[in-house]
Amino acid sequence: MTELPTTDNFLQSIIQADLASGRVREVVTRFPPEPNGYLHIGHVKSISVNFGLAEQFGGRCHLRFDDTNPEQESQEFIESIQEDVRWLGYRWHGEPRYASSYFQQLYDWAVYLVQHGFAYVCDLSPVEAREYRGTLTEPGRNSPWRERSVEENLQLLSRMKAGDLEEGSCSLRAKIDMASPNMNLRDPVLYRIRKLAHHQAGAEWCIYPTYDYAHGQEDAIEGITHSICTLEFEDHRPLYDWFLDKLPVACRPVQHEFGRLNVSYTVTSKRKLKRLVDDGVVTGWDDPRMPTVAGLRRRGYTPQALRRFCDMVGTTRSGGGVDVAMLEYAIRDYLNEHAPRAMCVLNPLKVRLTNYQGEELLTAPGHPARDNFAERELPFTQELYIDRKDFREQANKKFKRLLPGKRVRLRNAYVIEAERAIRDESGEVAEVHCRVIDDTLGKDPADGVKPRGVIHWVSASAGVPAELRLYGRLFTHPAPAGDGDDLTVHLNPHSLVVNTDCILEPSLAQAEPGQSFQFEREAYFVADHQDHRPGRPVFNKIIELRDTWTRTEQQN
Repeated sequence: MTELPTTDNFLQSIIQADLASGRVREVVTRFPPEPNGYLHIGHVKSISVNFGLAEQFGGRCHLRFDDTNPEQESQEFIESIQEDVRWLGYRWHGEPRYASSYFQQLYDWAVYLVQHGFAYVCDLSPVEAREYRGTLTEPGRNSPWRERSVEENLQLLSRMKAGDLEEGSCSLRAKIDMASPNMNLRDPVLYRIRKLAHHQAGAEWCIYPTYDYAHGQEDAIEGITHSICTLEFEDHRPLYDWFLDKLPVACRPVQHEFGRLNVSYTVTSKRKLKRLVDDGVVTGWDDPRMPTVAGLRRRGYTPQALRRFCDMVGTTRSGGGVDVAMLEYAIRDYLNEHAPRAMCVLNPLKVRLTNYQGEELLTAPGHPARDNFAERELPFTQELYIDRKDFREQANKKFKRLLPGKRVRLRNAYVIEAERAIRDESGEVAEVHCRVIDDTLGKDPADGVKPRGVIHWVSASAGVPAELRLYGRLFTHPAPAGDGDDLTVHLNPHSLVVNTDCILEPSLAQAEPGQSFQFEREAYFVADHQDHRPGRPVFNKIIELRDTWTRTEQQN
């Protein structure tokens, strides 16, 4: 298979220069998720960048939960994020860190800003504050409370912290420049009153810092050398630097931005993903159609494939989209090398071998190109199942499968010739009678007539009934819903088809949850992490053997 190129990481050059100049001695990065949802494919890119750079330069990477908004955060999300990072193969330095652990220091620094005239308590309501903020083409207006005395501001801030003031009645704002062309510098909010218990801090606080205020100071507390963000934070960097300039921090981190990973046919907004869960469009955050790490894991994607995908995408300053076919290539390429082979009949049609008696055990390779896969045994019996699509009573020359009077090879077994079809009361073909061509096990027929093709099969008596969940893309459009919120407009009605009539070869009866296989001539499948168990096999389709979606789209 053709190897896709790996794109250079421009951040490597920045770090090399910082080390060479002596600006930093040890590289310290951080991955700072907000625990308000499950991680998705976009986070995988950020994880690979932050942890990968720390690994490459012998540094360390912190896992820090930016838990400044207790309304939407939970312990469930914290635990899922840790599980995802570990599953991807990364290890953070020390214990997980939390923004909430720094709440007292952040508050003390807020007091410092007030004392030095860099912050004030503003009584504008949220609606009024938006009106005063101005627009991209018009400057904002100073708040009527912008010139309060230091003493009054300190008193009001203390009352905010004590819970004496109501939510929405006031906020603490930085005093910067309401006429700045950068909207982020127009006296941004530092603290809001939120009378909610916090999942880590409990009921200790009723005011919470904004991300823009907490971000840089958390980095400084932890000694982060390279604060790596996606491009949407580029306009926030002047504010990040402003706080660091004004506060007596011991360390001066530097923010760098890279292009966010946007994958076609995919939604990565946590708000929209939550809606898919809440509205029952999917079965949960780990639904195999979801672009979450939990969903990709349950779908059968591997850490190696996801990390390879991130390498192929590269780390650049541009924020362009990536074709989901590249992600699918990464897992298909990995499974082609690492997934053992097996046979499964998705839509069974019985075949009776009229000139064959008894049963024998045939052997088949575990992998056609890898010697480290053990051979598997295939019971060969008088009655078999083939896939219904592999038999027709009439067809043109392009049909290279089973026809009356024509021959095909059963994979890893004999050549057979169809004699006649047996119909049921409804007129549908219920069984095909065939004969085995002598002396054809593992070679062409002795009479020199070559079979039309090769089809897969499973013994009718030894095969294992199974449920197969045929997953496809959740959306039919490269940019689902465009800029709107109506995700249903581009939902793929065929993103999940459940087939309960499948028959597996018996070697799959012992498959472990999470174990992947190539079902020959069909697709790659994985034993479902949750529902697969002995006696009740459940397999999820990972990906087709070839990129059939792209070919279909081009034809249309």
